[in-house]
Amino acid sequence: MRNKKKVITRRDFLKTGSAAALGGLVGLNLIDLKQTEAATNSRVVLIRDERVIHGDGQLNRAVLKGMLDEAMKTLMDVANSAEAWKKLFRPTDIVGIKSNAWHYLPTPYELEEEIQLGLVSAGVLEKNVTVDDRGVLYNSVFKKYTVLINIRPMRTHHWSGLGTLLKNYIMFVRDPYSYHGNACERLGSIWQKPIINGKTRLNILVMLTPLFHGIGPHHFSRTYVWNYNGLILSTDPVAADATGARIIQAKRTNFFGEERPISPPPHHILSADRKYGLGNSSTEKIELIKLGWNKDIFI
Repeated sequence: MRNKKKVITRRDFLKTGSAAALGGLVGLNLIDLKQTEAATNSRVVLIRDERVIHGDGQLNRAVLKGMLDEAMKTLMDVANSAEAWKKLFRPTDIVGIKSNAWHYLPTPYELEEEIQLGLVSAGVLEKNVTVDDRGVLYNSVFKKYTVLINIRPMRTHHWSGLGTLLKNYIMFVRDPYSYHGNACERLGSIWQKPIINGKTRLNILVMLTPLFHGIGPHHFSRTYVWNYNGLILSTDPVAADATGARIIQAKRTNFFGEERPISPPPHHILSADRKYGLGNSSTEKIELIKLGWNKDIFI
């Protein structure tokens, strides 16, 4: 990537501190280390580039590809992106890419296509790769997938506080409404279902233009969207979501000039860790590697 002087290559181990200092998350308490000392740390890569969005709001695909390539090789600790894809995926895999089609803030098709190209570079057959959201229960490839990739934009959400990677799998159940109780606290249980359990190899939380505030089930306002110009990658969806949540909370505090907790609190992130054992939400268990543009990073 260009602008090498802006690339931060050190590995930043975040330490527990006040919610404000961490860009922390009210309602997402840090976990007692005694309960997690046996757990493995989760690597999360946050990459940003100020050039990825043109002045007209369109994505610069070449820059986006560079961001994805750099993040992939950093996540997998290899020399190039092709090696990274091959480290995660095999030619025999049948891959379902679970996207998000919410019309106000969908997963960019450019990113979906770059991910498909990455899979092909790893030897996965094109016919064995598909992208879907609301049709995952009926899609012919999704009916026989062996592995999953989970991608979606981060946004505030009426039912769960935040629309996260964890929540993105709600389309795999036929009764999504039954998971709305207590701010969708039970979302982690979906990940334990046989059709999903152990099959997600890569999670990408899209932080290009996240929505940091909203009121009501279908609220959307450009006032509360900003060009963060980032992607968060991890093999751990909980760690990726917890990192994104802290950024959203910090942005809210900055924008409103006061502590304005995410409402409702995104209980499902902490629950996915403590109750369902899907990953790490504590900053002490997240190895956060920050690459690229550092202005207003909020974490």
